[in-house]
Amino acid sequence: MTTRAGFIALIGEPNAGKSTLLNRMVGAKVSIVTHKVQTTRARIRGVAMEGDAQLVFVDTPGLFKPRRRLDRAMVAAAWGGAADADVVILMIEAHRGITEGVERILEGLEEIGQGRMIALAINKIDKVPSEKLLALTSDLNARYPFAETFMISAEKGHGVDDLRKWLASKLPEGPWLYPEDQIADLPLRMIAAEMTREKLTLRLHQELPYQMTVETENWEERKDGSAKIDQIIYVMRDGHKGIVLGKKGETIKAVSQAARAELEEFLDRKIHLFLQIKVRPNWLEESERYSEMGLDFKDGNA
Repeated sequence: MTTRAGFIALIGEPNAGKSTLLNRMVGAKVSIVTHKVQTTRARIRGVAMEGDAQLVFVDTPGLFKPRRRLDRAMVAAAWGGAADADVVILMIEAHRGITEGVERILEGLEEIGQGRMIALAINKIDKVPSEKLLALTSDLNARYPFAETFMISAEKGHGVDDLRKWLASKLPEGPWLYPEDQIADLPLRMIAAEMTREKLTLRLHQELPYQMTVETENWEERKDGSAKIDQIIYVMRDGHKGIVLGKKGETIKAVSQAARAELEEFLDRKIHLFLQIKVRPNWLEESERYSEMGLDFKDGNA
C-alpha cells in the first residue's frame, strides 16, 4: 500500500468559512466557528483520512489588515501556515467576490506560491446565481494561475468530497504523520479553552470581542472516568468582569453549561467545568498568552 500524507493550509479573509470547511473535512468540531471575525487564533490542525492518504489541515487565522500586536501575530501565523504547507487552499466567499482583502491575499500568494500547489475554493455558492459564479471564477483565474478551482458550500457539504479526493491525490507519498484515530494535534486543554471562548463570544456578541481569552488551568482525571476542568477567563478591565458574570451570574452560568455540554459530547464522558474570571489589563502584551494560543509574540512587533 502506498500511503500519502501532507499539510494543507486553508487561507482567506475572516469568516470565509475556513473553520467550517475544516470541521466538515475532519468530521468533528476541531476549530471553533462563530460569526465574529478572527476567532481562529491558533494554527489548529485537523486530521482527515481519504483512502490511503492522511490530510493534515492547518486552519490559519483569517488574513486581514492588522492593527494591534495580536492582529499582527495572527496574520504572521496565517502566512507562516501557508508557507509551510504542501497544498494551499484559498477560500473566497462567492457573494462577496474580490474584495480589497482578497486582492491583498492574491498579492501575497505571488510570494509564497513558488513551487507550491495553490487551489481556489469558492465557498457559499448557494448565495449567488451560476452566471455570477462563472464570471468570478474566470476573473480570479486570470489574476492567479490556480492549480484547480472548486465550487463548494462548506456548511452544506456540497463539493467538499471532490475537494478532499483531489487533495488526497496531490499530497506527497510517505508515511502517515499521526495515528489514524487522531483528529487534532491540539492539546485537549486548548480545545477545551477554545470551546468555552466560543460560547463566550456567541453570548456576548459586540460587548467584549477580543478583550478576553480563556486558559485551561487544571485538568484532573477522576477515578469514575470523568474529568474536572478549571478554566480562567482573562479580561482586560474590572468593568468587563461584570459583563462576563451577567446579572446574578446568569451569563457565566449559561456559558459554563453550554461549554460543558459540548465538551461532554466531544470527549464522550462526564465533565465538571469550573470557570473563574480574572482581570489582566495587559494580557494582549504578555508573551505567555501568545504561546498558549500557538502564536509567536515576536511576530506581533510592528
